[in-house]
Amino acid sequence: MSMLNTLIAVCAAYALFLFAIAFAAERVALRGRTGWLRSPVVYTLSLSIYCTAWTFYGAVGSAVRSGFEYLTIYLGPSLVLVGWWWILRKLVRIGRAQRITSVADLISSRYGKSNLLGVGVTILAVVGTTPYIALQLQSVTLSFEVFAAGDMAAGEEKGHTALWVAAGLALFTVIFGTRNLDANERHNGVVMAIAVEAVVKLAALLAVGVFVVWGVSGGVEQTLARIDASALGRWRIDGGRWAGLMLLSAAAFLCLPRIFQVLVVENDDETHLRTASWAFPLYLGLMSLFVVPIAVAGLDLLPPGSNPDLFVLTVPLSQGRDGLAMLSFLGGFSSATSMVIVAAIALSTMVSNHVVMPLWLRFAEPGATVSGDVRNVVLTSRRLSIIGVVMLGYLYYRLSGGGAALATIGLVSFTGVAQVLPAMLGGIFWRGATRVGALTGLTLGFGCWGYTLFLPSFGPGVFLPEAWMVHGPFGLSWLRPQALFGIGGMDPLLHALFWSMALNTAGFVAASLASFPTPLERLQGAQFVHVFDHSPSPRSWTGGAAQAEDLMIMAQRILGAPDARALFEREARRQGLHGGLPDPTPGFLETLERELAGSVGAATAHAMVGQIVGGMSVSVEDLMAVADETAQMMEYSARLRAQSQELARTAAQLREANAKLTRLSVQKDAFLSQISHELRTPMTSIRAFSEILRDTEGLAPEDQHKYASIIHDEAIRLTRLLDDLLDLSVLENGQVSLNLREGLLSDVLDRAVAAAAADETGARLRIERDPAAEQVWLNTDLDRLSQVFINLVANARKYCDAVRPVLEIRVSAGEEVVIDFIDNGQGIGREARDMIFEKFARVSDQKAGGAGLGLAICRQIMVRLGGNISYLSGQPGAAFRVVLPANIALAAQ
Repeated sequence: MSMLNTLIAVCAAYALFLFAIAFAAERVALRGRTGWLRSPVVYTLSLSIYCTAWTFYGAVGSAVRSGFEYLTIYLGPSLVLVGWWWILRKLVRIGRAQRITSVADLISSRYGKSNLLGVGVTILAVVGTTPYIALQLQSVTLSFEVFAAGDMAAGEEKGHTALWVAAGLALFTVIFGTRNLDANERHNGVVMAIAVEAVVKLAALLAVGVFVVWGVSGGVEQTLARIDASALGRWRIDGGRWAGLMLLSAAAFLCLPRIFQVLVVENDDETHLRTASWAFPLYLGLMSLFVVPIAVAGLDLLPPGSNPDLFVLTVPLSQGRDGLAMLSFLGGFSSATSMVIVAAIALSTMVSNHVVMPLWLRFAEPGATVSGDVRNVVLTSRRLSIIGVVMLGYLYYRLSGGGAALATIGLVSFTGVAQVLPAMLGGIFWRGATRVGALTGLTLGFGCWGYTLFLPSFGPGVFLPEAWMVHGPFGLSWLRPQALFGIGGMDPLLHALFWSMALNTAGFVAASLASFPTPLERLQGAQFVHVFDHSPSPRSWTGGAAQAEDLMIMAQRILGAPDARALFEREARRQGLHGGLPDPTPGFLETLERELAGSVGAATAHAMVGQIVGGMSVSVEDLMAVADETAQMMEYSARLRAQSQELARTAAQLREANAKLTRLSVQKDAFLSQISHELRTPMTSIRAFSEILRDTEGLAPEDQHKYASIIHDEAIRLTRLLDDLLDLSVLENGQVSLNLREGLLSDVLDRAVAAAAADETGARLRIERDPAAEQVWLNTDLDRLSQVFINLVANARKYCDAVRPVLEIRVSAGEEVVIDFIDNGQGIGREARDMIFEKFARVSDQKAGGAGLGLAICRQIMVRLGGNISYLSGQPGAAFRVVLPANIALAAQ
């Protein structure tokens, strides 16, 4: 037992050393010399509270069991600090502006200072943190067992060790965690002790790692070779589990009470986040640097079946390095103790502010002005809460048997506290989030987590019957804790995380949308969401009926007589009054509430000030209700105006569509009439002249040639019309086959101009072109594209009413090939532009001379080629634009 006695003596000496550090830091802070205590380095080191015994011991065990999966626990916080810096800055600013004392106080304050919500978050935080405290007790107990060399094998001895450790941690936390009533002020002694412990555990882990790499493996190359030869050398990534664990660790970094305590509550200067954003990921990187080498060395050196969670201790011991093993034990002991201390402080503040004080406020008579010493009540409740929280962790350790892997226990806790995330992020970024939504989301998420992960973590038969785990409650298999809603086969952790967060978020959003925020919620929502634009807190008091003496008595009960007198005297001097008692102006009541919130929480402080000023003839709630009703009426009026404008726009669109349909109907009738005429005229000519040729004998040769030429021309005219109709039908049905080939755009335009620039009499339309711009290679159906160009040139020749018709063809090639056809005529009337590409439309019956199918066919061809054709407004004459994509061959396939 000499080794164990030495270990106990070292632990006692280390605890005294931490006491001395904490005591010295408190004395320095009392003298006002807090510069180095509040430096960014100390702040960054205090964040190492995230690195608990799970990180120190469990990371190696996790590497042995799951390869490099342990990295996800480091990547999540690193991503938050690097990528979510703006979220952290906003949380810190809100914490300082609203004097937030805990994560429960943040949620409670945001949603109308609802104490019910604060109680809910407190219960969730206590239950969710309990497994984590048990993890620390288990790690310390296991490490003691290693040094006891079998003397502590009995479970009762383990339990006694855990109990003594829990008692010592509770004592330290009570002494240094409740010295200041104002929970919003820094616990300088505790923070400094945590910073020192951060250095100790990092140095211990690095020392073991250096010993393993250079003292056991023989150097870096040999270590890498050993890793490659082991099972850990095979890089395995389960993408879903890695993503889930990174999300979980990122959420826990924001929501864990102990992290929130050092990240937000203990923060004096938000600029410290700049340093922490790179320094803390670096710290995490150093903590993870030697995890794999230690794991591989433990697998090689220790007997099969050895607990991998303890390789950090057992590897040095197996090599006779007792001093190094002792240092490693102190590192693990520091990791465990710092977590329990800060978690107990944070949770005790939450329990005191949101459970004990509201109950005291309800049952204390006659109220805040003449009640007992509130300061003693708060301090006593916090001290008892610290003891209760630590003992809950011990109780979980005993009930669960302390046999699970450290990483498994930590993930159970992470998933529980992560249920705060939707209400937290929704509260600081969404003004529409409501108390009802937050309560609904937290209840659904917490209940799902408890049923699917927390209760099963005790083992079958402890809280959930084994039959429930296999067959579901009452035989309902779709309600099995680890196969909820019939979805089985998932990793139990990811299953619980998915369903709890999904139900939480869905309930939060749906209930927020279905409910309406109270007046105070709306004010607090504006303060939180727009914290960088607003004043520190909403002015919610008028103070007309408050008596300065009553307020002084209440402040003395909570802050203590010296601090209360100093606060009132400062305000009196600011108001230019003598005698020490200021007027209870709204500004002073706001300041007083903020000061009280640092000691008893925002919700309780609001209620206590409300007791004093409750004699107002018109209460703040009445005034805010009136303002809220006015705001609602204005909001409803704005909605009605928006709906009226939307209806007006819809009506205008309907009228426009109806007018277009009417024009289309007229065009359709004209089209049918024109088609019948266009078909009948050539048919009549063909029939008449063919009968003349058949029935007339002795016709002169020149007459025969004349009549045959007329029949031939009319047949060509009829064929052209039928070809247009068939072409349009094929294009619209998508049955056309494209003949893709390469060619120059200039050649296609040459063919179109040659075919369409001259009319029947030979009169030509003058064409202006830029040959250099047209040297563009195309890979498309050149014949179809030429058909579009021929139609546009022919239209310009027929419709341009200028004295000397001119058509300019402009080509520009960039990401797309654009060809513009612009003539110098009067153009197309505005009223007809939306119809010109319809198949029933004709620009002018007098000038058309056709069936009005040309532009409709052009549009269908361009759709098939992957481009488009449109009419350009704002030009001097008629203007059409043809656009071809850069890769038209692919677009046309």
